[in-house]
Amino acid sequence: MEGPHHRNSLPSGTTRRTALGLIVGAPLLTACSGIQQSLSQFSSGNPEAGPAGPQQQPQAVGTGQVKIGLILPLSASGNAGLAAQSMRNAAEMALAEFQNPNIQLLIKDDGGSPQGAAQGTQQALSEGAEIILGPLFAGSVPATAQLTRPRGTSVIAFSTDSSVAGRGVYLLSFLPESDINRIVDYSAGIGKRSFAAMVPDNAYGNVVEAAFKQAVGRKNGRVVAFEKYGADRATPARTVAQALGQADALLLADDGDSVVATADALTAAGANLRNIQLLGTGLWDNPRVFASPVLQGGLYAAPDPSGFRSFAGRYRAKYGGEPVRTATLAYDAVALMAALARTQGAQRFAPETLTNPSGFAGIDGLFRFRSDGTNERGLAVMKVASGGGTPVAGSPKSFGA
Repeated sequence: MEGPHHRNSLPSGTTRRTALGLIVGAPLLTACSGIQQSLSQFSSGNPEAGPAGPQQQPQAVGTGQVKIGLILPLSASGNAGLAAQSMRNAAEMALAEFQNPNIQLLIKDDGGSPQGAAQGTQQALSEGAEIILGPLFAGSVPATAQLTRPRGTSVIAFSTDSSVAGRGVYLLSFLPESDINRIVDYSAGIGKRSFAAMVPDNAYGNVVEAAFKQAVGRKNGRVVAFEKYGADRATPARTVAQALGQADALLLADDGDSVVATADALTAAGANLRNIQLLGTGLWDNPRVFASPVLQGGLYAAPDPSGFRSFAGRYRAKYGGEPVRTATLAYDAVALMAALARTQGAQRFAPETLTNPSGFAGIDGLFRFRSDGTNERGLAVMKVASGGGTPVAGSPKSFGA
């Protein structure tokens, strides 16, 4: 890990501005191929199947005095279990890279179920956990919150579903709202005023729709066409294609394979996508998008890739494999806990501490928790090119007032 970030204590200089300042050391990232999409699907629901193996035994890692619960679906089947193992590795890596952390991780396996989450949370609390990290699935977060809220214990969960955030429950995840706000703000800044959009008719599309219409309204822009698609893309594509003459930007928010199919449907409906600025989200960070001729020059919001590259290199050296894209969330959560335990005394995990408006710096750049439990991220703007995404606007170094 380069420079001052290697110590992973409070980086010198930057963090003295506030008691917390910018904490987790390392610049920023983009999602590796389809992993973010698969995670966005299963962290807002449940894994496809039940537990794959026997529940893993609880484990304590670290010798510090401040106890932190970490709840992950370690024995769940398929992608869920693989992601959980990778996140657990990243959590232990953060502990190892932080100088003399005064924390101990109480690792619990929830098997990917709400019942498992409740059981793991109860165990962690009875063992003295002062804060809970996890669960990963939206369906499990309320089961944890039901036990933590009466005690005034905070939760930092990893779900991408904003509906489970709320009093004392904060989400450290990649939320579509951050992507949309950043790309609309940037587009307005380069003179785009009239927007069209095509999004999937699902939970992700619903979140994107609300964020998009609000963001365009804030910039005094107008939405000239907004269409949702299911299995049939041809009909909504015709409607959008007809309206593109009045638009100067077009948002296509979906994962890589779907974005390519939507662009193809628009082209088939007579749209010339070279004449309009295409906009996307972090899910565009996908080889299929970079290989698509019609998506070249499209802009999307995502964390700066350099932070994840550096993290992935250290992860490979330690564990001999590739981290899942969301492994950085577990790393940042643990590094943040270690930094707060060191600097914030008895108030270390209080809501006022966690919602510090200056935010924190993680592997994927700046982030801060809002009082409603959602988060805001400082994202870069990337441009689609055949070799991958290239940054056209860096991620902010601090949050505006």
